[in-house]
Amino acid sequence: MADYSNPFQAECMDKEAQPPEQYANIDRIAIERHSQRLTIAFIVSGLFFMLLPGTFLGVWKLVDISREHTVNSLNPAWLQAHGQAQIFGWIGSFIIGIGFYSLTKMQGTKKFPVQAGWVAWTLWTLGVTSRWVGGTTGWHWRVLLPLSAVMELIAFWLFGRSLRQRRPRHNSKPKEHWLKAVIASTFGFLAVLVINLMILIHLARTGDSPALPHVLDQQMALLSLWGIVVPTIFAFNSRWLSLFAGLRQPSWASFFAAYALIVVALWALFLQWQSISAVAFLFSALLVVEALHVWEPAVQPAKLLHVHRCFPLFLRMAYIWLVISCILHMLAVLYDHSGGIWGASRHALSVGFIAGMVFAIGQRVLPAFCGMRVLWSARLMFWSLLLLNLGCALRVIFEALAYESYWEFAWRVLPFSALMELAAVALFALNLAVTLLLPPAHLRSQPSSVVVL
Repeated sequence: MADYSNPFQAECMDKEAQPPEQYANIDRIAIERHSQRLTIAFIVSGLFFMLLPGTFLGVWKLVDISREHTVNSLNPAWLQAHGQAQIFGWIGSFIIGIGFYSLTKMQGTKKFPVQAGWVAWTLWTLGVTSRWVGGTTGWHWRVLLPLSAVMELIAFWLFGRSLRQRRPRHNSKPKEHWLKAVIASTFGFLAVLVINLMILIHLARTGDSPALPHVLDQQMALLSLWGIVVPTIFAFNSRWLSLFAGLRQPSWASFFAAYALIVVALWALFLQWQSISAVAFLFSALLVVEALHVWEPAVQPAKLLHVHRCFPLFLRMAYIWLVISCILHMLAVLYDHSGGIWGASRHALSVGFIAGMVFAIGQRVLPAFCGMRVLWSARLMFWSLLLLNLGCALRVIFEALAYESYWEFAWRVLPFSALMELAAVALFALNLAVTLLLPPAHLRSQPSSVVVL
């Protein structure tokens, strides 16, 4: 008699009674269901961190400092916790969730790591939450901050171990270039988490508040963005842009040269060679644009089924924001006095490029990763991307003008940029939430109808 106490066994009940040719199908269905549930859990928790600790409270604080016309009242520990919730809570959860899902698509996978996956999700979510609570409230921060880094590192180690154990052991076929880029990004992710742990342990032992020193905070923010998120986006775009947007296949020599320049830029950043770091970031961005042929005409029709027809345009706009952020970074090294140009540069990168890419690519691929669903509304996809880009443009332009005291009226515009971005995030979350709540298209009694603008 079969033991159904284990959920994986329950998915495969009565396997012994099935003909041998159906064994693989039963296993595959069970694996697919487990991977989809875990991916959905990571996506939902990522949306939570994006909405509450990330965007909503960020908008609230921006409205406050715009009213006071100064950033001096903003608690740096609060601001750092807000950034951690955005990078690790939102983007990090998405990256790990998609990574676990990919296990079911890798040749040689026999069994999905159910227990390791759910332990990783629990530790990752608790780690990000602990970091945010300790930073915003100061409650037992000397314990919560290092503990959060430990939990995040263990969660990522479980994720990486699962990837190593499930890859084919005897495969003479060389890895595809895009997969090499993903592996390089994974090692970068691990390195950042180790550095984060060491810094938070040191802060807990010697610091007098949960806030990192200003220079170190700037370095860690850029390390997190350029060491984790940006290379990961580059890696997946090297696979997806030709597939979904119809662009030419990447030029791999230029692509990996851009990766090398990112490493140079990060080393220069921690050696306080700001000008060299800024130039290296800019040339890295330009090399990736050239390598992925982002601004060249498409050679194949874009795949627009269930997404808005402006999807390829918004992909290209994200790379415009990437280059703008690098130019502003160079200007900040030369001319920034009050953090306005630095802030505009980070916002162009984090919202214009990273969030813009997640809003575009995410609404294209995440529904399929979560049970072969289709996006609920292409119209909401369009408006979320449009509002995000408009809000980002207002924020980047007027943050530099306001913070650097170039134009007093700019303070009045900043709250509108924040509200536009909040509306964009809300529409993105609503579109994905309804998509996940609805049954997959192949299980509905009526054919799926996607709203198109």
